[in-house]
Amino acid sequence: MASLPPGGATGADSDQLLVEANGSTRTLILNRPKQLNALSSEMIMGLLRSFTAYEKDDGVKLLIMKGKGRAFCAGGDVAAVVRSINNDSWKYGADFFRYEFLLNYIIATYSKPQVSILAGIVMGGGAGVSLHGRFRVATENTVFAMPETALGLFPDIGASYFLSRLPGFYGEYVALAGARLDGAEMHACGLATHFVQINRLQSLEESLKKVDTSNPFAVCGIIDQFAQQPPLKENSSLNRLEIINKCFSKGTVEEIISALETSNSADEWVAATIQSLKMASPTSLKISLRSIREGRTQTVGECLRREYRMVCHVMRGDFSRDFFEGCRAILIDKDRNPKWMPPRLEQVHDEAVEQYFSRVDDPQWEDLNLPARRSHGRNIESKL
Repeated sequence: MASLPPGGATGADSDQLLVEANGSTRTLILNRPKQLNALSSEMIMGLLRSFTAYEKDDGVKLLIMKGKGRAFCAGGDVAAVVRSINNDSWKYGADFFRYEFLLNYIIATYSKPQVSILAGIVMGGGAGVSLHGRFRVATENTVFAMPETALGLFPDIGASYFLSRLPGFYGEYVALAGARLDGAEMHACGLATHFVQINRLQSLEESLKKVDTSNPFAVCGIIDQFAQQPPLKENSSLNRLEIINKCFSKGTVEEIISALETSNSADEWVAATIQSLKMASPTSLKISLRSIREGRTQTVGECLRREYRMVCHVMRGDFSRDFFEGCRAILIDKDRNPKWMPPRLEQVHDEAVEQYFSRVDDPQWEDLNLPARRSHGRNIESKL
């Protein structure tokens, strides 16, 4: 970390991360609106520099993070990662995720409060730079998802930590089905700490920019003045917790799908959930389920270290190249018709799943090395 220069992003790509200073508050603005603020390696390094510098700076008391345009952040720029791996080596991808996960860990253990304004799309890597922080403000246009199983990946960025702490087995449902949640659902299940109407966000930000303390209770008090308790829609998946707990508590993906099929296949929500699972990468589904289950008893650091092993195996493509096929079908060619290999769940054996959780057999590879930091214990608190 000492090698990271202070300040925001530098060089030709510095406009991808904007920094506004207002007294003791710094506002970090993700600025790739045409790409829905997808995190580039330049943005990740700029955020790392900023968080590192501001933690040491006694003149900075509070960080606000938001996105420019109609998204907070749609995820990491995995299309760019795939192109670089194809042109160079899987180790480019390993480096990208190494620094992204390090950033997630710094945020999860940060000593100063961070307020993330989750307006618009919040997916994948966007969740990683926000949900690990102290305060997460959802709004009526928030759309959250961890859609990785449809991409041949798995919910990473420490998602096995925060999803496994959702009510019952809701985290397994969100992870495997790539379910989309609105702001009220994020607030109800605990992913968001507050819900604020869009037309009040500017006033909230103006109040936060006057803050001259790192006391989380004082910051929370300010956000509380603008927040409300939003009602869940009648068709919310959180109103299906009983069936979600019954089905997604099963030990295998096959058993989960079977339980859904025998529950009430005439139910539109059940049918849509089954379809999502059957369209996803079989390999991704199996490693995702195990990842969430292991995350239930691990610290955020342990989750990130394990997920880093997993993502390096995905980048190497030794057992399955579904990640590359998923990115081709969804992000590059956009035919939305990936050809998964292996194509069926029963062809993804336990030995193959086990491989993703082992050390990478490469003399130049090393585990994710996280700095010693005091944990500040971000709690996922269900409002249900």
